Amino acid sequence: MNQHNLYNTLTEFNLGNGKQGKFYSLPALESAGIGKISRLPVSIRIVLEAILRHCDGKKVTEQHIRELANWQPNANRTEEIPFIVARVLLQDFTGVPLLADLAAMRTATAKTGKNPKLIEPLVPVDMVVDHSVQVDVFNQPDALQQNMQLEFVRNRERYQFLKWGMQAFDTFKVVPPGIGIVHQVNLEYLARGVMEKEGVYYPDTLVGTDSHTTMINGLGIVAWGVGGIEAEAGMLGQPVYFLTPDVVGVNLTGKIREGITATDVVLTITEMLRSAKVVGKFVEFFGEGAAALSLPDRATIANMAPEYGATMGFFPVDESTCAYYTATGRSAAQVDSIRNYFKAQGLFGIPQAGDCDYSQTLELDLGSVVPSVAGPRRPQDRIELDHVKSKFSDLFSLPVSAGGYGKSAEALTSRVPCGDSTLGHGDVVIAAITSCTNTSNPSVMLAAGILAKKAVALGLTVPSHVKTSLGPGSRVVTEYLKAAGLMDALGDVGFKLVGYGCTTCIGNSGPLPAAIETAILDNDLIAASVLSGNRNFEARVHQNVKANFLMSPPLVVAYALAGTMNKDLSTEAIGNGKDGKPVYLKDIWPSLEEVAAVMSTATNPETYRALYADFTADNPLWAAVPAPVGSVYDWDADSTYIQQPPFFDGAAGDSGVIHGARALAVFGDSVTTDHISPAGSIKPSSPAGKFLLEHGVDKADFNSYGARRGNHEVMMRGTFANVRIKNLMIPGSEGGVTRHQPDGEEMAIYDASMLYQADSTPLMIFAGEEYGTGSSRDWAAKGTKLLGVKAVIAKSFERIHRANLVGMGVLPCQFHTGTDATTLKLDGSETFDLLGLENGITPQQDVQIVIHRANGTTDTTMVKLRIDTPIEVDYYQSGGILPFVLAQLLA
Repeated sequence: MNQHNLYNTLTEFNLGNGKQGKFYSLPALESAGIGKISRLPVSIRIVLEAILRHCDGKKVTEQHIRELANWQPNANRTEEIPFIVARVLLQDFTGVPLLADLAAMRTATAKTGKNPKLIEPLVPVDMVVDHSVQVDVFNQPDALQQNMQLEFVRNRERYQFLKWGMQAFDTFKVVPPGIGIVHQVNLEYLARGVMEKEGVYYPDTLVGTDSHTTMINGLGIVAWGVGGIEAEAGMLGQPVYFLTPDVVGVNLTGKIREGITATDVVLTITEMLRSAKVVGKFVEFFGEGAAALSLPDRATIANMAPEYGATMGFFPVDESTCAYYTATGRSAAQVDSIRNYFKAQGLFGIPQAGDCDYSQTLELDLGSVVPSVAGPRRPQDRIELDHVKSKFSDLFSLPVSAGGYGKSAEALTSRVPCGDSTLGHGDVVIAAITSCTNTSNPSVMLAAGILAKKAVALGLTVPSHVKTSLGPGSRVVTEYLKAAGLMDALGDVGFKLVGYGCTTCIGNSGPLPAAIETAILDNDLIAASVLSGNRNFEARVHQNVKANFLMSPPLVVAYALAGTMNKDLSTEAIGNGKDGKPVYLKDIWPSLEEVAAVMSTATNPETYRALYADFTADNPLWAAVPAPVGSVYDWDADSTYIQQPPFFDGAAGDSGVIHGARALAVFGDSVTTDHISPAGSIKPSSPAGKFLLEHGVDKADFNSYGARRGNHEVMMRGTFANVRIKNLMIPGSEGGVTRHQPDGEEMAIYDASMLYQADSTPLMIFAGEEYGTGSSRDWAAKGTKLLGVKAVIAKSFERIHRANLVGMGVLPCQFHTGTDATTLKLDGSETFDLLGLENGITPQQDVQIVIHRANGTTDTTMVKLRIDTPIEVDYYQSGGILPFVLAQLLA
């Protein structure tokens, strides 16, 4: 660390136990007259500390310090912040391709005759393997063991590669499969609160290659999700650059009422903040209501920042934060250092109204929150519980063009044969307690167990058509459910342990029973899933389940027992008990007192210490995976999982001027990264499926797109291959199809791309609002690049995906208000020129799109170039962030 004493800010604070520690003092910076720092939002102050500490006059300058110290709530945002994080967090779907890129950089470095160890993460990197377990086996006592055995068979090559990375890179650590979900492991184990290097103490900050990295904001840690592309640069010493943000303050008042869960609160906040358009902004929670929330409730709210569109959903550090660190097994000395550090910085405690200056202030009375679910396609589409039945009924017969399912109202009650029973529209076929959002929160997990216990006592059972699963966020959850006497009750209603991982929420829901799958497909049934997750985008949970609803774990159990979305659980009976009498939700819903009575089972520090002490104990499957050695990876040309990525082939970046481009696709609003680069199952008839079959992979061994992200040949074929994506060039179509021009032949997007690239025809994508919403999926940008797309022109972009496109050397451009592909009457028969960058690139400048129509006429429109910062210009002109970083390291 390059220690300096700029503005006399390097000073000491009381660590505890009579010890002193050095730190860069923000109060001292304010005393030096640099700015009114004590009025800044807490999240901005933590970023400011990192800039002050890393000031070297090159990457980070005094000007950067002064600009951020004088942050104004409503200024024009033109300055970029060079944020150097303390650590990086990966999950395996995004982490494996990142490791492949690092390995490829070492290969490229070795070819130049230089030491490949030049490529080494400069900050600690932790990867948690949590995305690879699938729910193949469920409602069986040994489902966990069977699913893990299948996971290790499918992913052996990937896990060998991870073990190579562990020995090749000094700062790269892996939490193996079967331990927990990355964000919950981060909360319970990896988070440090305060870190130390060379005697200097500083806040724990990070970026992660998963958008729900924001969950750690609940612990007062500044962090957010980035693409693997940005994370790689951060690991290799590059700052994470971002525009100085607006900060929206959310004043939480009141308290949560009886019968209301943290999930109800977060779905309400998601709807409210998505409507307030907080995309790309920091959100900071304050007020008496925020201070009264438990730490797990704060983490639940912070987790869903990507769903409400914010960069962060931040809760400052206070005594509840320290209590959580203690309860999860951190040492007294560590907790003391956290408390004393944040007090010394003037950052301890949840601010009250008027304490900080915010760009905008919103308010929510927690007492106004009512029981809610979200769906059937987006997490921000909240439905009050007593309206779920009527909402589903309305959507069922609403035209597809209006967001409905386009069925006749009469068909809603029809049923078809399915094995020994029948199946109908709205029947729940998947019910999953899963994901990082809720399984980290003991209040809702214990509530689910209490509800199950009451249901069992009354004789309720889950219908046979419901695939039930319990995928906790860590092994701690099963321990406290057992200690509370609730694990057996969950198992009795079908929620037996299937694995410790993301499972259903990431699309690893596994296959449905054959009879159910056949009934759905043959009769085009609008089947439903209910899950305690954070994402319910089309075809994410299961490609044949079209209605997907997010809800609290106890509601997941309740809807599983009801077996259908066509019941109003607020007034109608869930079912009949063993005495033949109807049982209502109110009969089995857990009270606050019942939950509180068992809450102590979740706050035993010894449980956390024991379960996180040794990841290899009781993990023979991981121990049996062989570990390749060497500092340079020995690529296997026959592997269908890990291939040397083509991003370091020395190709120069583009100038930005484009002539004679064709539209590869024209999309509408809310095209997500799940649409662009699906993570779930691979269809045999898709280009990726055909590729795997041609390479000797049986359909049963396809695994998922997420698991094959280390192979660019599979991933580029999977780009835009989601079965629900709608290319408006072919009205009424679904799936990754387009028209190749000028012949107009309909074909797979991948096949059309290959024909265009053979003719050296540049390509463009056109899209609507919120393009790229969803997980921080670098392959959505990498696949776009490899398909030959030079520019993506959309009405608006999700923050991470826009940055990722630039990072891959693809131009993101934004339509001006009132203009889009529809108003321009684009049908895909046109050719396009992009002009205005002939003399260089200026961030956010206007450029001209010239439209040459098939009838010989020409139109023009102006769009905003969404290369937002000067460093992004450098990335783009280098062909992307990865070639840029490699060139810097080799220089």
